[in-house]
Amino acid sequence: MDPIRTRTAGFSAATIAPERTDAPEVEDRAGHDRGWNVVVWNDPVNLMSYVVLVFRRIFGYSEEKATRLMLEVHHEGRSIVSTAPREKAEIDCYTLHRYALWATIERA
Repeated sequence: MDPIRTRTAGFSAATIAPERTDAPEVEDRAGHDRGWNVVVWNDPVNLMSYVVLVFRRIFGYSEEKATRLMLEVHHEGRSIVSTAPREKAEIDCYTLHRYALWATIERA
């Protein structure tokens, strides 16, 4: 059967096959992704020393960096604790939740 012709109720109808074109050049979006920020929010429950411990354990930060980020959370109400590709940011956010910290992600 001719792929360009179709038959309907005994009649044949000619159709024009669309012209084949190459796909347009599309830049790899993953390579241009600015990343996602992991934001930790202040809460009235967790001790400052506990938050420092969690930042060190999850992100491997030094005592000084973890303390600086914790103080930013405490005084400013939030702190961007890391920036990563979306999947990694989601995992970090989930891990922070497991340690009972309030965290979200946002575009960097």
